Amino acid sequence: MEANVLRWLPGWAAILLLTAGTVAQLATPTPAPADAPADQFSATRAYRHVRVLGSHVHQVGSVAQDTNRRYIIDQLATDGIDATVQRGVGASTSLGAGSQLAEVSNVVARIPGRHPTGQVILVAHTDSVRVGPGGSDDGAGTAALLETARALMRGGRPDNDVVLVFTDGEEACLCGAAAYVAAHRDQARDSVVLNLEARGGGGPVVMFETSRNNAALVRQFGAHAPYPVGTSFAVEIYRRLPNDTDFTLFREAGFAGLNSAYIDDSAVYHTPQDTPAAMDRGSLQQHGANALALTRAFGSVDLRRQTASGDDTYFPVLGLLVRYPGALVWPLAALAALAVAAAVALARRRRLVTLPRVAGGFGLAVLPIAVSAVLAQLGWALLGWIRPGYAGMLTGDPYHPGLLRLAVVLLAACVLALWYVLLRRRIGGVALALAGLSWLALLGLVLAALVPGGSYLAALPALFAAGGLLVALRWPVAAPVAFPLGAAPAVLILAPTVALLFPALGLATGAAGALLVVLAGFALVPLLALTLRGRTAGPVADTIASPAPTADRAEPVTVRRGWRRPVLLPAVLLVSTLVAGVLGVATSGFDARHPEPAHLTYALDADTGRAIWASSQPGEADRGAAQRWLSHFVGTGTEQVGDRFPVLGGRADGRMRTGKAPAADVPAPTLTALSAGRPDADGYATLRLRLRSARGAPILGLYLPHGAAVRSVRVQGKPVRTTADGRWALAVTFYAAPTNGITVQLTLKGSVRARILDESDGLSGLPGYRPRPADVSPAAAHDADEAVVARTVPVSTRPR
Repeated sequence: MEANVLRWLPGWAAILLLTAGTVAQLATPTPAPADAPADQFSATRAYRHVRVLGSHVHQVGSVAQDTNRRYIIDQLATDGIDATVQRGVGASTSLGAGSQLAEVSNVVARIPGRHPTGQVILVAHTDSVRVGPGGSDDGAGTAALLETARALMRGGRPDNDVVLVFTDGEEACLCGAAAYVAAHRDQARDSVVLNLEARGGGGPVVMFETSRNNAALVRQFGAHAPYPVGTSFAVEIYRRLPNDTDFTLFREAGFAGLNSAYIDDSAVYHTPQDTPAAMDRGSLQQHGANALALTRAFGSVDLRRQTASGDDTYFPVLGLLVRYPGALVWPLAALAALAVAAAVALARRRRLVTLPRVAGGFGLAVLPIAVSAVLAQLGWALLGWIRPGYAGMLTGDPYHPGLLRLAVVLLAACVLALWYVLLRRRIGGVALALAGLSWLALLGLVLAALVPGGSYLAALPALFAAGGLLVALRWPVAAPVAFPLGAAPAVLILAPTVALLFPALGLATGAAGALLVVLAGFALVPLLALTLRGRTAGPVADTIASPAPTADRAEPVTVRRGWRRPVLLPAVLLVSTLVAGVLGVATSGFDARHPEPAHLTYALDADTGRAIWASSQPGEADRGAAQRWLSHFVGTGTEQVGDRFPVLGGRADGRMRTGKAPAADVPAPTLTALSAGRPDADGYATLRLRLRSARGAPILGLYLPHGAAVRSVRVQGKPVRTTADGRWALAVTFYAAPTNGITVQLTLKGSVRARILDESDGLSGLPGYRPRPADVSPAAAHDADEAVVARTVPVSTRPR
């Protein structure tokens, strides 16, 4: 028994140590002190900026945003850098249906290069959301740019120009970036953009998005970033998501570049809890150190040659970035499939498996994949039942999610171990190992076709694990070494991916993490077969070292035992899962420091004089502090509010929970005609209108119903699009509107009834409002904690 334990115990010990080490490599670095060398990045120095910039809410157009802008300009001047303010109107259509515009004020500064071939553009947005101070989002990016600029001025100046762009209005509509890109589109061919973002309070900084044809960019990132965390899989997924940052507008305009952010501790994202105190300063150090190193790297190369044909495949391994050309995706996926096929053929030749049993194992391998995913989602549903407040979390992740993530990992491992234990006697250990590797090889091919940058997740583990199995089939005595070595790449690749995927998608999508754990587990099944040896039924074998069955041997074959009670493995994993889950739930509660989100909006229909409270947050009245507070305003049923208040209910197709509210004594917005042209031969005439908030609200909206005959629209001189389908033919939202209103030029045929509205921040002072308790905070949503006043007005080209 002791000799057999020595066959498999070192392998498992090595795998566990490798897993821990691989995940530990993702930890954020120690912040550099304030007295760090002047030409290096110091998070301690940068954090001083964060404390100033994130001390208050500072949305676009606010007085606090003006104060922060002056601070940025003053800090740049202290370091000998002149800055200008680009003022104008930015227009974007990136955030869904309709058009969004804003009056923005970008701070732009240039550090001239010695022999420029182009420019490195560093981008961070300076505005916060309307309910939170933006300590991390994007105080981290702004502070990192200021500290990077200071370090550049203290060290050798780069060959290429360095442009610092502190954008305005990102949270509202990406409008600051839109204004900058519109004015500098001709610079796209010789520029590299580095955008710095944050979606949470900490965690490793992930380079999660690139421009197309990224091979040269990724080469520089891997060679020069001191903490090169990024995966081509993340880039592929992000390209398919409806999420946007300022980088979106640069990328769409043809700029090359990289987009980076830290994304863990996302429960604070877009909330009042996104304070400087909530920031992991190690994340700030990683952000800035990478930005400074990459600025110097791109600052010393010919920027006209930073685009290449095709994308690289890349992923982090033990602090390094492994990368290879995208042209190798299909060859590696095919090689993995061939290696697995060769292993099946050799095992069959040695009479260790039969094809029907491998096929049966392949079909039954769906079970751990499906069951682990379903159980992970049921776990989130259970957490939501225990802690109803998590139904309102924007990112689908709770406070202190570490133990709950561990529970999902252990749960997936438990399901896989139970699958193996239950089937090994009927299918055989070798057959089950080959079945799992066949799934990896198949997924490698499927991903190569659909998500090329993610094929490595399955193809490389399949290739190396099949290689280890082939070695063991040829030289059985080498199995205790070949199996762990073959599984090591799966651990190196998939362990950090799982660790990064949880904060990216949240526990609300825990099935994704569970799936990757099972895939990594498939590569470990050969080692598991070596460990859990015992009786086997029929012409199959448990391990490589098992005696080959004979055709006339129908009775079960007795072989040497490994672990004498295999069921103990899934039992131990199940107990560990329950312990981690219970402790995770116990530490994920709500209090004044970790409040429940509650979504509430006030809306007044000036046409009828009726007002409502509205919430997009589902739930029952007596389930949690947030729901008890909301029950004072809204019921549990929903109604359509999007027709009357087009800005509300966007996530639920205009349906929200509602309740009656007292009508506030506030004036409605106005739409007045400034001029009207004569109709042309087709009956279209151009009108100039002024939309204004009589109560000084900073956000204005103009909506024309579907079917309106609109040829063209310009708002504050900017063309905006009309839509041929949907509820509205025109949907315009204007942020940071001037107090005297905005000008709308409308080319229209006939008449139409326009819906206009204005939006103001905060609910305090409204009739019937009662403040939140300490353990309830505003939800992370664009329409949260605001007052909307709407009315319908006629617009006509016909003379009165």
